[in-house]
Amino acid sequence: MRTITLDGTTLTSSEVVEVASNNALVSIAEESMIRVCNSRAVVERILNEHEVVYGINTGFGSLVNTQINSQELETLQLNLIRSHATGLGEYMSIEEVRAMMCVRINSLVKGNSGCHPDVINQLVAFLNKGIHPTVPRIGSLGASGDLAPLSHLALGLIGEGKVNYLGEIRVAKDVLMECELLPLTLRAKDGLSLINGTSQMTGFLCLALERLKNMLTYSDLVACMSIDATESTITPMDERVHNARPHPGQIFVSNRIRNILSGSQILANHKDCNRVQDPYSFRCIPQVHGAVSETLQRLNEVVYTELNSATDNPLIFPDISNPGRHEIISQGNFHGEILALTADAMALSLFEISSISERRIDQMLDPNRLAIKPFLAEDPGLESGLMIVQYSAAAALGELHGHASPRTSFSTPTSAGQEDHVSMGSTACWNLLQAVRRSSEVLACELFVARRGLHFMHHKSSTQVEVLVRCADTIIQDDVSDRTTSSELREIASEMLQSSWLSLIEAETNRIPKLIREISLL
Repeated sequence: MRTITLDGTTLTSSEVVEVASNNALVSIAEESMIRVCNSRAVVERILNEHEVVYGINTGFGSLVNTQINSQELETLQLNLIRSHATGLGEYMSIEEVRAMMCVRINSLVKGNSGCHPDVINQLVAFLNKGIHPTVPRIGSLGASGDLAPLSHLALGLIGEGKVNYLGEIRVAKDVLMECELLPLTLRAKDGLSLINGTSQMTGFLCLALERLKNMLTYSDLVACMSIDATESTITPMDERVHNARPHPGQIFVSNRIRNILSGSQILANHKDCNRVQDPYSFRCIPQVHGAVSETLQRLNEVVYTELNSATDNPLIFPDISNPGRHEIISQGNFHGEILALTADAMALSLFEISSISERRIDQMLDPNRLAIKPFLAEDPGLESGLMIVQYSAAAALGELHGHASPRTSFSTPTSAGQEDHVSMGSTACWNLLQAVRRSSEVLACELFVARRGLHFMHHKSSTQVEVLVRCADTIIQDDVSDRTTSSELREIASEMLQSSWLSLIEAETNRIPKLIREISLL
């Protein structure tokens, strides 16, 4: 089993997904634990010298001016976790909880949080032993960190609440005893370090990002299927066209489409046809898909930065040669605005790429436009063919229209006005995850229709498209008569979020870049 080493500076979203989805083990880099210990030493000095510092020996939020005596500091941290564990809604999945735990560890080992090393060791033990606290999804406002969800996570660490272990939801204390672990003792600053960060938001984004890298690659492949299924042209993908308007995403997608369709017999067979121009949903693929690819590139950059950031408050910057108050700073790195805005932008982009996909479906099924046969039915009239596949795509698109509404546009003051502007980042990141699923369903409908269209062609498409068709053939029944297609469409939608088919395509042809900046690496 693979082991991911967390050092606070180099974690990637793909590694988070390895931990979250494939149960990869985690370890901590030795130099990172040195930083953790140096940061903790600052907290101990503050306690020994009886300095009053927020988060260490004061109340929280609007209770910032309430000083806590040294005999009650552990109780302060314990009360913090218990009082903030107020989540609502459904439980996060194990995959989502593991992603959140991995992100939290990496932020803590950056060495600016001041938590005791025992906190990190307990988190690592939970991940590696498969102990997953039950965490209600709703409760974070995307500022002050993901307080409620992370508090439920922390409850499990201290042996309270419930955990999911070996497929069963059990009392946390019993599972710790069975796994020969002691409940975590929360020292000064430990509780706040555990819950005051953007880990739920970032965990959601890691899962969304890795699925999107696959899905947006498939979106170009499926669009190429549709181009050949309608005998459309790739003349609008001409390199000169996009160099005349050199947006990076537009150039990236036009180049990818030319490569995907290289060698298509269908293209070669109709290159001298009389059709002057294709509809926008075909002619403008680089302009639309390319704009979405740029949004994905931005999401990738934001997630990588956030993964390797310290996001709690206060932060500690050890100065061994000159200790003092300047080593600890109250600030706002817990605010998830950049994650929220980026997630909202990506969700809107998914509506657009799904909208143009649904338009291509409609073109392929309409006998008055590009359809070879009405609704690609074998016996139109007696049979409805794929008529309702477009309906389902349109229904999913309707839900995506709701997901396109920005979650960041709502903020509500909390904590008696002390925390008077919040990002709603957790809501935005969760919304993006849902939008990814709906978008994959629209794409699955396009693939299904395009594959049927290719069935009526007398020539072969390109190698990459033909491999994708063979992959789809492992799911789609070899039967063009009227029948239910629901289970096939749903299974294809799941495949659109994974990389297995892409790996098969690349094994027979060439590597397909998933991000704009990967081109320079090829």
